[in-house]
Amino acid sequence: MISLDEFRRRPTHAVRIGGCTIGGSAPIAVQSMTNTPTADLRASVAQTERIADAGAPIVRLTAQGRREGEALAGIVAALRADNYPTAVVADIHFTPEIAFMAAEAVDKVRINPGNFRTDSGQLEHLVEICRRRGVALRIGVNHGSLARRIVDEWGDTPEGMVASAMEFLRRCRELDFDQVVVSMKSSNTRVMVHAYRLLVEAMDREGMTYPLHVGVTEAGDGREGRIKSAVGIGALLADGIGDTIRVSLTEDPEREVPVARQLVDYFARREGRFHVHHPERYSPTAYRRRSSVDMPVTHAELDERFLVVDAVSGNPTAEWRAAILDMEGDRPVVIRRRYEGGDADEVALFAAADMGQLLLDGLADGVWIDAPEIDAAVLHDIELMILQASRVRFSRTEYIACPSCGRTLYDIQTALARIKARTGHLPNLKIGVMGCIVNGPGEMADADYGYVGAAPGCITLYRGREIVERNIPQSEALDRLVALIEADGRWSEPAAEK
Repeated sequence: MISLDEFRRRPTHAVRIGGCTIGGSAPIAVQSMTNTPTADLRASVAQTERIADAGAPIVRLTAQGRREGEALAGIVAALRADNYPTAVVADIHFTPEIAFMAAEAVDKVRINPGNFRTDSGQLEHLVEICRRRGVALRIGVNHGSLARRIVDEWGDTPEGMVASAMEFLRRCRELDFDQVVVSMKSSNTRVMVHAYRLLVEAMDREGMTYPLHVGVTEAGDGREGRIKSAVGIGALLADGIGDTIRVSLTEDPEREVPVARQLVDYFARREGRFHVHHPERYSPTAYRRRSSVDMPVTHAELDERFLVVDAVSGNPTAEWRAAILDMEGDRPVVIRRRYEGGDADEVALFAAADMGQLLLDGLADGVWIDAPEIDAAVLHDIELMILQASRVRFSRTEYIACPSCGRTLYDIQTALARIKARTGHLPNLKIGVMGCIVNGPGEMADADYGYVGAAPGCITLYRGREIVERNIPQSEALDRLVALIEADGRWSEPAAEK
């Protein structure tokens, strides 16, 4: 039996990001990222201040080119002139020289190991600048943009993500530079959770205590995006993993902050970690449930096969896990918890954070949200969303949609809304809606179709990883996406139109 008293946060060392500390004894920090063109100083400063006013002490801006890199110093100066102490992070993907420029202006630099090397002197030079200025570094691994040499050796896998991160962490340790944060982002919650857990195991073996930035990338928008984020982030926070989080939504970035704050406050009431059991169950390549149930259920679909396991403590994830692992046999289990008060969005967020880990680990075969103040049909829909976000049952179209940033080449929020309106009735279909090519093709690798910004006002359409049409005017792109789905025989008319 697992003792709920064992629950504690994973120990990490402190990293300073301007006036903000993450790791160590600091509380979990929330952050977001601007989606204005970084070279537009006035727009970027205004949006950064809105994000800060929403409650995020850390804000990231993309710096994909020289113009954007040169704008960072002015943005920081304007923020300080407006009395904003916000920690400013530069996001670098392709150009190491821009990372060097950014490190002279900001509080933290995020680099992508997929586009940076440890054997060229680039990392050493960046660390030298960071050390001199007191700038932190984030090793930001993305499932969708692993280096070719990593993919050739490890495949497009969580193990490859860990290999990529550890290569850079070992080099930072050799350079005696510990002001480093690590992230392992993926739009697939199972891949994301598995990658972070494997990274923690790898770091523990080598005595590393770097803090972790946690998030589900390309989560989408609305209630579905919040549930998907809560499933992945909640599964890790329940393990005591995570020192700073971002909820990535295809919405105005300041809207991400209250959601992240809700999750942090929710888990602050149950500090800690417990040991993860049966790691083979959460491997994406070896996933299995403890029972033989083919399809996990909502509470409206229960029958006599299922045993309902309630949680009443302030640590429901641990209570469910303890009860299930203490059971004999493999009878299918539905996990149930009562949620008093709160609106449907809040109940959805907390239930997803509580229940996601048990579904990802294959220990639960269904969910039951007991919230008497919420309409039954709404609760049923939320339960289905949690099952889908946990990747155990797909009952609706899934959208892998990026939150957008200064690299985004079109109005992605409007485009996503229109795509959902036209295609949301198609079950078991995955559509990637991506702002640009940096992570787009990789992060939507398991999508059936992709809608990716290619140039201002132009879209490239994908079927799986294959480009079907390049540089389509955005005014025509949605119709051509629908035509592509129809040509593949995967289209059906909405029920109301039949």
